Amino acid sequence: MAGEKILIADDDHDIQIIISMYMKENGYQVLTAADGIEALQIVEKETPDLIILDVMMPKLDGYELCQALQKITDVPILFFSSKHEDVDKILGLGVGGDDFIEKSTSPSVLIAKVKAHLRRYRNIGLPRKQRGYSNQNTDTIEFPGLQINLDSAVVKLYDKPLHLSAKEFQILCLLAQNPEKVFSVEKIFELIWDENHFGDYRTVMVHISNLRKKLENNHGKVIYIETVRGIGYKFKA
Repeated sequence: MAGEKILIADDDHDIQIIISMYMKENGYQVLTAADGIEALQIVEKETPDLIILDVMMPKLDGYELCQALQKITDVPILFFSSKHEDVDKILGLGVGGDDFIEKSTSPSVLIAKVKAHLRRYRNIGLPRKQRGYSNQNTDTIEFPGLQINLDSAVVKLYDKPLHLSAKEFQILCLLAQNPEKVFSVEKIFELIWDENHFGDYRTVMVHISNLRKKLENNHGKVIYIETVRGIGYKFKA
């Protein structure tokens, strides 16, 4: 959707200029920040539609910033970093990032990922028939201790609001609207990330691990998402 705002948080001015150029060429408005504190202030004031973060930044690094952002926004957060070790990617996804993209990635792939994440995020507010999920006759899905409002994107666990990232909410909706149906990691990645030619399927496993921790926090005996060994995941009715 033309005109959506992208925040680029990176202390490397040259990187800011390059990414900004590609984003503007694709019709996006661009906001920039040189450190974590400035980025946080911009998010509170400007409410961007997607955030691209470097990991190594002054004042607040990308991981710290991502954790702070989780408290004030649910828009997609993409790490864009020169770090490339698995531990860095796992940490980035573990603190709430929706994707971890290496700076060696081509601009065309970066733009494709931005478009895919924005498209999936916009779909949260669309009628259920347009989301690619199975149709339900109610706006709210209820299971013991769990309520999921599909229209307001509000999830309650034992009557307490549960804060989920955009991707965590989308995964939960996909599984909960299709209870007992097994989804492979590849299929979840294709449906939620809207990609089937590039990406890291481990992203799915990290997000599901985070989602499980939130769903089972303080209620460890209640298992909502079950692993089907060698196949994928399903939501237990």
